[in-house]
Parts: sequence; C-alpha cells; structure tokens
Amino acid sequence: MDMPVGTEERAAASAPSRRASPVASSSLSIAIAGSGGSGVMTAGMLLLEAAAKAGLYGLMVRTSGPQIRGGEAAALVRLAHRPVAALGDAFDLLVAVDWQNVHRFADEIPLCENSVIVGDAGEGDTPDVFRASGARVVPLPLKKIAKSIPGSWINMVALGLAGALSGLSAAVLEAALRQSWKRDDAGLAANLEALRAGIAAASQVDAFPTLGAAKPARGTRWLLSGNEAAGYGALCGGVRFVAAYPITPATELLEWMAPALAKVGGTLVQAEDELASVNMIIGASYGGVPSLTATAGPGLALMTEGIGLAVASETPIVVVDVMRGGPSTGIPAKSEQSDLSFAVSGLHGDAPHLVVAPTSIGDCLATTQWAVHLAEALQAPALVLSDQFMGQSRAIVDEPAQSTWVARRLTATANVPDYKRYRDTESGISPMAIPGTPGVVYTADGLEHTEGGIPSSQARDHARQLDKRLRKLVLHDYGEMWADREGSGERAIITFGSAASPVREALRRLRERGTHVRLIALRLLAPLSQERFDEALAGVSQVLVAEQNHGAQLYRYLRAMIDLPGKPRSFHRPGPLPLRPGELADAILAWSTR
Repeated sequence: MDMPVGTEERAAASAPSRRASPVASSSLSIAIAGSGGSGVMTAGMLLLEAAAKAGLYGLMVRTSGPQIRGGEAAALVRLAHRPVAALGDAFDLLVAVDWQNVHRFADEIPLCENSVIVGDAGEGDTPDVFRASGARVVPLPLKKIAKSIPGSWINMVALGLAGALSGLSAAVLEAALRQSWKRDDAGLAANLEALRAGIAAASQVDAFPTLGAAKPARGTRWLLSGNEAAGYGALCGGVRFVAAYPITPATELLEWMAPALAKVGGTLVQAEDELASVNMIIGASYGGVPSLTATAGPGLALMTEGIGLAVASETPIVVVDVMRGGPSTGIPAKSEQSDLSFAVSGLHGDAPHLVVAPTSIGDCLATTQWAVHLAEALQAPALVLSDQFMGQSRAIVDEPAQSTWVARRLTATANVPDYKRYRDTESGISPMAIPGTPGVVYTADGLEHTEGGIPSSQARDHARQLDKRLRKLVLHDYGEMWADREGSGERAIITFGSAASPVREALRRLRERGTHVRLIALRLLAPLSQERFDEALAGVSQVLVAEQNHGAQLYRYLRAMIDLPGKPRSFHRPGPLPLRPGELADAILAWSTR
C-alpha cells in the first residue's frame, strides 16, 4: 500500500500539462499492452502512482494470457476526478509497445471511433480486430526512441506518452519513477530521459481528450490492491497467524502479510498444500490465536473438510477466497463470481457458517476485518469472497474509515464449575477454553458430541448441537454492515462483490437521466435474513439480481432462501470480461421500463 500523497507533490501536479487539448473528459481509460518482459505492468502502476500524486482517483486492472506469468500482458487504467471502481465502457487510448499476441485482448480492450491507437509500425501492423472499431491509428517509433537512449526501457517511453496524453505533468511522472527506483544511478537517468521523450512524442497525437489539472485533494488517499486491503483488514481485526499455499490470484495477499505480520508479532507459514493450511489455522485458533488462510476456488475445494471441522468444533477461522474463472483450473488470472454456490452450500452435512463479500477494493479492508470479528465473536468459520478483479487490481481510494471491530472471543476462566464447552446457551455461544487453562479441559474433534464434548451418536445430542450452531449465527445482530443500501424507487437491484462497483456507476448514470433504482449490495451472504430484506425492500415491486457468473448463482440462492417481491429477474454472465457500467445501465433501463 502507498499513500498519503505529499502536499508538495500535489502542488507540482497542479501545474499545467505541457500538452494542451481542446477536449475535456470526466474520465480517461488507457490500455498499455505488449509481450511478456516489455514492462507494461510497471508502466501501468507508475501511471497510477503519478495520478495519485496529481490528486486524481484511478483504477488499474491487470490482465495476462492463460500462462499466468510470461506471455502477453496489459495494464488497464482508468483515471478520473472522482472515485472510480469499475472499468469504463471503452478505452480512449491503446498504447502497444509491440503487437505480439495483443490481439488476444481485443474483447478486454474495447475501442470505438473516438479511440486512439498508438503503436510502433516497426513492430508490425495494427491488428484488424482493433482497426475494425474505427479508432484512429497514430504510428510512433517507440522502440526506436528507446534505443536512441542507451540503458533505457521502452515501457518508460510508453509511460511518458500515456501520462502526457492523460494531462499529467512531467513533475508527477518523474516523481513516480524516482520513487520506484531503488538507487540514483545511470539507469534512472536513462529512463528519466526516456520518460521525457515519451512526453515529447505525445505532441504528435492531436485532439486527444484530457482530464486537465486536478483540484487539491481533500483528506488522505490510499493506493492499494484488494489483496493488500484484505491483508491489512485481517491485521486490524487481530489475525496473528496465517498458513497458506500460494495460488493465483490470492498469492499477493500472502506476500503482503508475511512481513506485515512479523511487524506485529505474528507468523506466516507456507504449508505444503491447502489441506495442511486449513488444519494449521484450526490448530492455531484452537490455541487462542486468531488465524486466517487465503486461497482460490481449487484450494477452497480442498479445504472443505477442514472448514467442516471448524464448524463442528466451533473453532473460529477466516478463509479468504479470491475467486477466479472455473471450473477446475479454469482461467486463473481472470475474474468470475462463480464460487458463491460452493461457498454457501459446499460443506457436507448441515454446517452453518459465515460468508461475507467486500463490495469494492477499498472495502476489502473493512469486510475482512469484520469477518475476523464475526468469526471470533461467533466461534465459527468465516469465508470472505473476494475475486481476481478486486484482489489484483490497484485503486486510488479515499482513506477507509477506521473500524472498532477486533477479535473478541468468549473464553472460559480457570476452574469453572461444571464446565461444558458446548453448553446449549440461549445465544448459542459458549465459552471456549484455551489450552493450558486449569480445570476446563475439553475434547475438540469432528465427531458429534454432548454439551461436554463427549462423542455421541444420540439423536438428542445431534439435534441440540445442530440447533446451537445455527442459532448463534441467526440471532446475531449484524447491524448495517450486512449490505450497502443506496437510492430510492419502486425497483431495486441486488448484487454483491466486484459487481457492485459497475452497478453503482450504472445507477448513477441513470439517476442523472431521471431513472431511480435502489441498490442493495450484499456484504453478508450467509446467513440471510428475511427480516433484513423485508425492511430494505419495503415499497419495492420489482427486483433485478446482477452478478458475474454463468449460472445466476446469487439469483437462485436468493430465490431459494427468501421471498422477493414481484417477479425477480436476473442479469448474469460469466467472466473473464468484467461487467461494465454501460451494459448494466442498458439492461437496468430496459428492465425498469417494462
């Protein structure tokens, strides 16, 4: 995580760009693409960091080929004067440092007749799939420019070009590059020269829209990814032990937490596989330490027996599932909300547990912190459904509000008379003894048991413990965190996770055109409450459910679990293409005018 941005950098950023433009734009979408090793991701990240220094908001989405590492790649950047959490409908600028397999991103980089393509004619012709959009092609010798500056990289030329066309000043672009460089040497000098050459080359692109100078930023802004935000939220919530096995797209969460945990006295262990990971965190939590693991769909499938053990033994754990395209290995580096059904219903037996989902990159912090709090307070496993879009994308966001949610577990004191670990209390929550506490020893395993923890196959004990485990989740007061509720009207759209951001933007556009639709962006997916929905949907006659998966999983889940007004409808499609505000606005408008 980066930020806050210094006031000196904001002042420098307010200076006029060296390239004037007659066209103003509320946001700009820029794609920087090329083959593996060309440094397009670095260029994209530095462009976002420069925008942050300039007082702008922004988003960068990473996309790569199916090989995960190596091969073609593209940094998809959107910059604006107000918060943006979704990609735009089309890209204003495509900068191709080469054309090697970039055509494979044609669906992910939609262009239109107002778009501009900058490519190196010496690296091949612009693919027909991009020319078909009607976009204007401006050939520039990017490779030749870089070669003319010994020791420089072509991605720094691309950075200067894209930054200047965005209206960013040379000062903030250079500041971003200097900040990323580890030492002041000849390499830095060469690449600063390449950056300036790219800025100069931007003058050859006429009539390109620009954001112009940003207004002074109010408050502090953060630059972070969803994975970093989730890791930070876990630390704020009290997690001090993490065990995990690397898997795309969750690995960065673990990489961020490893040094961060050490700073607060915690520990991260790389296990031999996902089965070991979940069992390690169950053991650590049994010992009294709030614990977490992070994975993706294939890893979550391997963890289900262990999660069931946490349910049966009432041991709090947090599992962050950074969803990706499936099934099986699927599409590892692309996003999809297709683990929902498995997350809420995938455990064997009647195994009530918590499932929550952040509604934006910044919200990954608060939701993960909340998940730790819920797991500890309710002595239950909590699954956090993030996804590749939120996890691996970076965004400039307003500083998240500080929360008071911390790990507070009801524990047993020493020598409690007639201690029963699984006592059938009114709330369903019973004191958990920490190993080593005198006089409150108990057995924790996966067998059904009596209130005292003695294994039992008696129907009476089974029913009592099933009721207890469910009751504590159903009776808990989740407050306003259960969903983000916005807007008014007789129609409502229900969504969750990364789909919430493009839906929000679509509804904002529709409000500006006089169409009002309520938004309910779910954060608590399990357990669901009819009472909460009745209150949120009071006066609503029609409901649309929007999500990014092939099987309309949220729609089917809601229809199965609660009563929705009218005849609910579904808008759903699978990944890997992200949901875009324009297509959602069209779908909502068509639905709302029926």
